Amino acid sequence: MLAGLAIAVLVSVIVIERSTLVKSLHVLGHLNWAWFLLAVASEAISLVSFGLSRKLLMQVNGRPASLRSVLAITYAANALSISVPFAGAELALVFSYRQFRRHGVDAATTGWTLAVSAIFSTSALACLLVIGALAGSASLASAAGFLGAFVFIVPGAAVLLALRYQNVRMLLHRIIAALVGVSRSIFGVPAHGVDGLDEFLDRVASLRLPWPVYVEVFGLAVLNWAADCGALACAITATGQSVPWHSLLLVYGAGAAVGSTGITPGGFALVELALTAALTAAGLHRSPALAAVLAYRLVNFWLILIAGWILMAVLAHRRIGPDAGSPAAGDVGSPAAGPAGLTCARRTARLMRSRWPSWKPIRIRCWPGSGPPHRSAGFPSWAPGWSAATS
Repeated sequence: MLAGLAIAVLVSVIVIERSTLVKSLHVLGHLNWAWFLLAVASEAISLVSFGLSRKLLMQVNGRPASLRSVLAITYAANALSISVPFAGAELALVFSYRQFRRHGVDAATTGWTLAVSAIFSTSALACLLVIGALAGSASLASAAGFLGAFVFIVPGAAVLLALRYQNVRMLLHRIIAALVGVSRSIFGVPAHGVDGLDEFLDRVASLRLPWPVYVEVFGLAVLNWAADCGALACAITATGQSVPWHSLLLVYGAGAAVGSTGITPGGFALVELALTAALTAAGLHRSPALAAVLAYRLVNFWLILIAGWILMAVLAHRRIGPDAGSPAAGDVGSPAAGPAGLTCARRTARLMRSRWPSWKPIRIRCWPGSGPPHRSAGFPSWAPGWSAATS
């Protein structure tokens, strides 16, 4: 219903303001391409800084992550998020979790990274909104900036408290259990309820990074938003208009707040309307303001959407090799640790790779007596494979 209302409002605005739209398209035809390319570069800095922040968080398990894989997963998920209304953010979260798990990151590290990354990101945006509210000249806009900062920072603070204090974590467990109970009664999933949730939360709460790393991650989160805001400033300059520096952060925050509602995919049309209205209130003429917003959204929305879906297709068809730290990652023919203190005596078959979404299990042949106690291994005596460890 909300999406239908948004479409109706969009159509009404296009009909009423069609002359403004025609003039803005004319302005777009005379963009300063140097400034537009600077907007693209600023957006690229924003993307890389967010990927770097997640890469740093992934190091909590003591193993470095590949920046290329982190960036690919992050922005494929971002494309999914801005493609689906209402549930886009949730689908992107599930996609990111499954992809990081598929790339060998354990469940606790993946959940912790996604949660802390979201907390730092919303906190960084709240920080920028506070700065914008302090720098703004309009009291009403400043009050809106402080309110937006409060809304963005409260969920992150709640999750941090839940990870830090046992009582808050117990409250979080009861809330999740209630939500899971409702989901099971309506949809029948998840089948196992909240089994293992306590252990998972305890594991996540035990993960720690040095404070300098947290400072670096927060700095990258601020850079992510600031560079995106810089792309908006470059887009405004590309249309030949002066940037309203005193209210730029509040203008940007208005677009970010509207886009986070998820009523339309990626805030399509709603973000354009909000940013245009905010820039007009800041002193820009309507036609150049709309042209600047359209140029900014071409960089901030459409290019990321197209590139993200390309990355998603690549991830779906990529073959993932065995984890570097696992026994299967060793050289072919070298001994590998097996179950119950066993070592692989001979292994001449090439390493198998899994292909998502389907995969083929490897059949392991064993010497007689090397399986579970009092059970035959089920293979002839001449079959090569596992033998008792000699070391």
